[in-house]
Amino acid sequence: MAGHTLISNTEAWEDLKAHVEDIKKTHLRDLLSDTERSKSMIVEYDGLILDYSRQRATFGTLNKLSKLAETAHLKEKIDNMYNGEHINKTENRSVLHVALRAPRDTVLKSDGKNVVPDVWGVLDKISDFSEKVRSGSRLGATGKALKDVIAIGIGGSYLGPLFVHTALQTDPEGVEAARDRQLRFLANVDPIDVAKSIKGLNPETTLVVVVSKTFTTAETMLNARTLREWISSALGSEAVAKHMVAVSTNLTLVEKFGIDPNNAFAFWDWVGGRYSVCSAVGVLPLSLQYGFPIVEKFLKGAWSIDQHFHSAPFESNLPVLLGLLSVWNVSFFGYPARVILPYSQALEKFASHIQQVSMESNGKGVSIDGEPLPFDAGEIDFGEPGTNGQHSFYQLIHQGRVIPCDFIGVVKSQQPVYLKGEVVANHDELMSNFFAQPDALAYGKTPEELKKENVPEFLIPHKTFTGNRPSVSLLLPALNAYTVGQLLALYEHGVAVQGFIWGINSFDQWGVELGKSLASQVRKQLHASRAKGEPVRVFNFSTTTLLTKYLEATAHHQGEITETKLPQL
Repeated sequence: MAGHTLISNTEAWEDLKAHVEDIKKTHLRDLLSDTERSKSMIVEYDGLILDYSRQRATFGTLNKLSKLAETAHLKEKIDNMYNGEHINKTENRSVLHVALRAPRDTVLKSDGKNVVPDVWGVLDKISDFSEKVRSGSRLGATGKALKDVIAIGIGGSYLGPLFVHTALQTDPEGVEAARDRQLRFLANVDPIDVAKSIKGLNPETTLVVVVSKTFTTAETMLNARTLREWISSALGSEAVAKHMVAVSTNLTLVEKFGIDPNNAFAFWDWVGGRYSVCSAVGVLPLSLQYGFPIVEKFLKGAWSIDQHFHSAPFESNLPVLLGLLSVWNVSFFGYPARVILPYSQALEKFASHIQQVSMESNGKGVSIDGEPLPFDAGEIDFGEPGTNGQHSFYQLIHQGRVIPCDFIGVVKSQQPVYLKGEVVANHDELMSNFFAQPDALAYGKTPEELKKENVPEFLIPHKTFTGNRPSVSLLLPALNAYTVGQLLALYEHGVAVQGFIWGINSFDQWGVELGKSLASQVRKQLHASRAKGEPVRVFNFSTTTLLTKYLEATAHHQGEITETKLPQL
């Protein structure tokens, strides 16, 4: 494929477009009756089991998808990423989040420099700092232990660390390590989020981690200034240096803010925000909560998948298979969405994180060379833990729109419950649904089956399930720091595969800029109207009308802000 040829203009793409018409004539009931096919579509690696036999695909489909990967130079693109090539072309950057979890002796270069020693320099600093805080050798301004942490960040600085924290806080090892400690996250600039994050906390025992690479992110810095005021109003301004630390590269602004530059933890421009959970962005707050040894297990789990992704043949490569099957569903079947269904409450924040990883990465309308795409790229991702989702949106995925599903199950519960006299344990009840739902979606239920059950004729159309709805099942041996790392890397790389095939840049995010730019104009207008009484100008009729009504309804806020008021919750 020539450098500027769109993947949709290739023979491999056209071959799949013709092939999908044949597959549409075949029901999953028939595909699943082929035992050899099903056996070949169950792949295992390092304790993980991926079953994609309920995809609307045959041996021929996989061969054609492999040809598409070859045409898209997938292996070369993966190698380029690991070699530190500037594959993020619009920002002229390497993409090396794999270096964040690499062992000390690994060599991964960006611009000719091995970045792994720098990574471990920060990890060692985090290990030392977090141990001092956790052991009580580093205290707050009044001599009390810092047992409560609030991490301020937004987007990738929030969703990834929150997912990992939520997954670990019920893990027995995590429970023991985090005893008598709290970790909270503050992301939304809405003052309600501030109120919730500080509710019940004592500034004397609270450490605030401000996560902003440039230390200029509007929402994050306003929240940081708010918590700085919360601390200084209670303890004095000199206490800020002992109660606030930063994850940033802008040491000048960090110091100007009142944070000791020695308590700033670096990360690099080859780390995208949504891929930064394994950097100080996530490792610092998580180490403060659980201790660095547990977080290191998380990094090792991610590295396990990093190695697998880089070296395994495509036919047994879990991230490659997930990525190719998503391309198959989105681009050839025309299924725009995917639902992530973890049958573990501890993974309740996983879908939110992958939603950002996927949709911010691949929600693009042009190729990496800037050419408009004649096809839709990107997946609409959402999800909810089972069995909660079953009582929410499963009606639609069973009898409404076709939405491919990712079922994620865990063999061993973090918190098992056994009740005397019950037929099964609580976790078995949960997993009964994990095993049943993919088959219900695949096989459905026919009118003939309903007639045999003596269902009244008028109800048969309502109780018919067409089936033929694709899914994959992923089974984890347990949910702990190591497997959480594996799960993260598996989905990160699956998203990258999609982007590599579609020929887009999965590592920039220009789409988030325009709204922020317009919000800056509105902010200026609000200030001018409140402080100087200026009427709303410049905006269109609709925005002018709503802004004016908002200002009128909040007229009691007129004038300059002359005193500080913090939330009372």
